[in-house]
Amino acid sequence: MAYYISRSYKLKIEPFRIFQALTRQKNCFFLDSSLNKNCLGRYSFLGANPFHILKTKNENPFPKLRSLLDKYKIGAPENNLPFPGGAVGYLSYDLGLMLEKKVVSRPKEGLKIPDCFFGFYNTVIAIDHFKQLLYIFSAGFPETNPRLAKSLCQANFKKICKLLSGIGSEVKNSEISRFSEKIAFGNNLPKQFSKWYGVYTSLYQNNPGELKSDFSKEEYIAAIKKAKEYIKRGDIYQINLSQRFRIRTGLSDLQIYKRLREISPSCFSAYFNAGGYQILSSSPERFLSLEKDTVTTRPMKGTRPRGKNKSQDLALKKDLLASAKDKAELMMIVDLERNDLGRVCNYDSVRTESLRDLEEYSTVFQTTATVSGRLHKNKDRVDLLRACFPGGSITGCPKIRAMEIIEELEPTRRSVYTGCLGYASFSGEMDFNILIRSILKKDDMLYFGVGGGIVADSNPEEEYQETLVKARAMIAAINGEDVWKR
Repeated sequence: MAYYISRSYKLKIEPFRIFQALTRQKNCFFLDSSLNKNCLGRYSFLGANPFHILKTKNENPFPKLRSLLDKYKIGAPENNLPFPGGAVGYLSYDLGLMLEKKVVSRPKEGLKIPDCFFGFYNTVIAIDHFKQLLYIFSAGFPETNPRLAKSLCQANFKKICKLLSGIGSEVKNSEISRFSEKIAFGNNLPKQFSKWYGVYTSLYQNNPGELKSDFSKEEYIAAIKKAKEYIKRGDIYQINLSQRFRIRTGLSDLQIYKRLREISPSCFSAYFNAGGYQILSSSPERFLSLEKDTVTTRPMKGTRPRGKNKSQDLALKKDLLASAKDKAELMMIVDLERNDLGRVCNYDSVRTESLRDLEEYSTVFQTTATVSGRLHKNKDRVDLLRACFPGGSITGCPKIRAMEIIEELEPTRRSVYTGCLGYASFSGEMDFNILIRSILKKDDMLYFGVGGGIVADSNPEEEYQETLVKARAMIAAINGEDVWKR
C-alpha cells in the first residue's frame, strides 16, 4: 500500500505566483487552467523535481510507460482529485510517424529532441478553481520500504509547505514583467486579411527578416492546391496542413509564458520544462481524458477571428455557424474519433455528446464536438493513447493516408506541435491536450506551428490567412505588446 499525505487549504496565492517559485526547480510543470469559466477548467496542477524521467527517441515508449504506471499506483484519494501525482509530459507528433510503419519518413530538418518525455512526480500542488482550495499531495514513491516511503513523503510535504510560505518574499514580479525588448516581425506578410479576416490590420512591424516560416506564402498555397488534388482523387477527405515559424529571442520562457496565458487564456494551457527546452502552450483543445472508465475527446474544427466590437463578433459567429464547409470539417473528424475510440472502448458506448458547440477565446471563435466512450475492461489508458495518437483533428482522414501526405508536403518536422501534453495519474486518471497554439523554446530560438483543415472546397488564400489568425496570440506574447484592441 502506497504511503501518501494529502492536505487542503484555502487558496490565498495566485497560481502563477506559485509557478514562479517552482521555476527554480528541475523539470517544473504547470498544467494551467488559465481559463476556468466552465467545468473544463476546474483544476490546475504544479510540480517539480521528478523522481524518474522516461524519454525516448525513435522507439515505442508505450511498453515502458505502462510498466512504470503499473509500478506506481495509489487508490483514488478521498478528495477525488484527478491528479494526485504521477506522470507529466508529452508525446511529439513525430512519434506517430515512427509508430505508423506505413508512413514513409522523409529526411527533414528537425529539432533533435526526444519523441517522448515524461517526468514522474511524487509531490504536486493542485488548485480547485471552483472551490478556491489548494491541495498539497505527497506520495512516498519510488521507495518501497514503508518506513522510507513515509519519511520521503513527509520530507517532500514539508518542502512544499516551506516554499508556499516563502512565496511573498521569494517571488519578484520584476523578473517577469519586463517587456522592454521588442522583437521585429517581417513585412512579407499581408497587411490586410481578406473577406472576414479583413477586420484586422497587420500584426507585423515593418522590419524584415526576423520571423521566418518554413513556407513562403506562395509555397503554402501551392501545398494546399496539391492537397486538394489528393482530395479530388479520393485519397483523403480532409488534411491538416501547417506551417512552422521560428524566431530568435532574448526573452525568457517565463516572460513569454506569462504573456501568452494573459493574452490567450485556455482550459488546457501548460508550461513544461524538459531541461534543455520548454513547451509553452495555450491549447484550447482536449485530446483525451480518462476518468474511471469514461473516455472523452473534444476535436476542434472551424475558426473565425474575433472582431473589433460586439457587432463584428456577432457577424463572425453567425458566419462560422452557417458555414457548411466548417461543419463538414468537424463532422469528418467526429467520425474519425468515433472510429479511434471504438478500437479500445465498448462499441455500444461510443457516442457524440455534443456535435457542434461554439466556443469563444480571446483571439478566435472555434467550433468543438465532444465524443465519449467507456473503456473496455481488457484495455488500459496506454492502449487508449496508442489507439488514438496522433489526434485526428491535426492529421486528417483517413488518418494514415493524411499523415503520408503531410509528410510529403510539409518541409520540416513538426516536433511537439500537434503532439499532446498532459498527465497520467497514480490513481488511474489521464488528461492530455493537443499541442496547438503552443511555442517550443530551445536555447534562444522559438518555434511554433499553425495550420488548418483542408477540404474539397477550401479557398487556399483564406486557409493561409486562417493560419495567421491562429498565430496572433503567440506573436503578441513574443512581441511583448498588445497588437490589437477591441
